[in-house]
Formats: sequence, C-alpha cells, structure tokens
Amino acid sequence: MPDTIADAAILLPGEIAAAVSDAESAIANLNRAAGPELLPLARLLLRTESIASSKVEGMQVDARSLARAEANQETGRRVSSSAAEILANIDAMQLAIERAADLEAVQVTDFQDIHRVLMERAENARIAGRIRTTQNWIGGNDYNPCGAAFVPPPPDDVERLLDDLCAFINDDRLSPLVQAAIAHAQFETIHPFADGNGRTGRALVQVVFRRRGLAPSFVPPISVVLARDRRRYINGLTMFREDRVAEWVEMFAAAAAEAAWLASSYAGRVAELQERWRERVRLHANPRADAAVWEVIRVLPASPVITVPVAVAATRRSRSSVQSAIGLMEGAGILARLSERPRNQAWEAEGLLDLIVGLEAGEAA
Repeated sequence: MPDTIADAAILLPGEIAAAVSDAESAIANLNRAAGPELLPLARLLLRTESIASSKVEGMQVDARSLARAEANQETGRRVSSSAAEILANIDAMQLAIERAADLEAVQVTDFQDIHRVLMERAENARIAGRIRTTQNWIGGNDYNPCGAAFVPPPPDDVERLLDDLCAFINDDRLSPLVQAAIAHAQFETIHPFADGNGRTGRALVQVVFRRRGLAPSFVPPISVVLARDRRRYINGLTMFREDRVAEWVEMFAAAAAEAAWLASSYAGRVAELQERWRERVRLHANPRADAAVWEVIRVLPASPVITVPVAVAATRRSRSSVQSAIGLMEGAGILARLSERPRNQAWEAEGLLDLIVGLEAGEAA
C-alpha cells in the first residue's frame, strides 16, 4: 500500500539534485534547438519513445516492419495485432502530450483517455479506459498472487490514490524531472488498470515534462534507455516502493540525460541525411525553390515509410505536386517503392530506418 504523495516532503542529497539539474539542462538544450523546420523530428522522437515503451513490456516488432504496418494502416489495409497495439501506443502518447499543455489540471479521466486509446486495438480491448475493480498482480500465476513479484493496492483504494496522484501532478513545488520520476513510480505502484499500466505510466512522464514546459517540442525517449536495461528499471521502481526515493530519482535522471543526448545526436544525423537528399535532388533535376519536393523531404522523418495521402496531409500540397515530388525522389534514389501494385503504394526513405533502428536500440549515433 503506497503512501500518499500530494503533501510529501521530498529531500534529495546535493549530488542527486545536481544530477537532476544536469538532466533537465540536457532536455532543455534538446528543445532549444527545435524550430518549425525540425517539427517532423519531434514526431520521430515521439514515435521512438512509444515503440520503446512497448518494448519494455516485451512487445517487439522490428522498426522496418512497424513502419510498413503504419503505412498499411493509413491506407486501410490489415495489420498484425501486435503491430496494431504498438501503433496504438504511438496514438496514445500523441494524445497525452498534445493535451498536456492545455490541461488546466490533470484528472483521473485523463489517465483513462490515454489508456483507452492505448488499448482499444488490443485483444483485451474491453478493459480500455476502465479503472480496475479486481485485484491484480505481477508475476506468479494467473489464479492467485502467491509467488507474485508485486501486488498493488486493493481496488477499493485505487480511486483515492489516483486522486492524490493528480493533486501531486498539479502542484509545481518540485522540479519537473523529480515530479515526473515520482509520478511515474507512484502510478506504476497503484497499477490502476488490468493491463497497459507501464505504457500509460511512461506516457505520464512526457505529460509532466510538457505541462511543466521542460519539453515543449522534443520528447526525450527515456523508454529507449529503460528498455535497454529492463531489470535495472524494475529495480528502480522497487527502490521507490522501499522508500529509497532518492536512488530512484538518481536512476531516472541518468536515463533522462542519456535519452536527451541520444535524441540530440540522432536529430543531427537525420538533418545530415536530409541535406544529402537535397543534394541528390539538385543533381538529379534541380527543381525550383518552391517545388513540393523540398517540403516532402522536410516532413519525411515523421513517416519513414510514406504514402501519397500522408505526404499530401503533411505538406498541404496538391496530390499531383506530391506525386511528382515522390517520382523525382524515387528517380534520385531517395525513396524505394515497396510494391508494384497500382493502388495504395508506399515508399521507404533511404537510410532513415537504419538511423531509427540505432536510436530505438539506444546506440550512439
């Protein structure tokens, strides 16, 4: 049974407070570089965070397959249940972050809305958005909590604890990173849903960052770092539950700082790749300065596998000009057609998915 946290006094040793400050500076620096021209990179980072959050839960679909599934879903084709659930996590993360800045106060219904989007395409979609009314647990067997690794509070206490968590999130006495670390660990401890708690709780981290103004544009993909060493992450949550809050905050701050550094390094690599694409276009056809192809190149990081309708929506250019731009980029070797079917065609961006695979794995660029 976790203690309430809305009025808790959180004291951190000086060296951990310094680590928090360093991590917040890294996230702020990542966002300081975010101009309008880099907004497609923001979606790439959000997409990466969402996929890594699913990976923490053991849901694995490789980056190339998932990008193709995303294009298939956009054109109305069927996708696998595992891909659909991971894509729903991207939608849930997007919903959470977009709404965060406009919320006057976080309420329990906001957790439910995120969870509903997350789970509505899952096999157990019936639980989407529903606070649990039965006891759940992690580990052991499916029939009773004997031998479980963790047993969260009884269902009768969940509503009270969630109200307290909302009060904590709506207070700004603590630094944004400390608040996000504690809010996430408390949410995971309450475990208010029958399934999908981890992914919802990691979306909550980004909600706090956005609400507090720490990450107004670029999300640091913390789940990339957490997924790389899942055992350490679980141990960190256990530290929190054992009242070793400072140790958990220190671990969380280190993960956040590394995530911000990874995001910055990959943003630079993607920008370099886009410049190479522009040079190829100039050598291939040298189109006018206002040609649609330059806009397609700008938005491409947000959709590593792109379709004409997605490109039209992203660039706000006519269908015919987008089709011409894609044809030009295909001729220049920037886009590779994935199928020869005349309808619902999709193209993969050269080199981009290789970078995304590295980022999702938490590897240095």
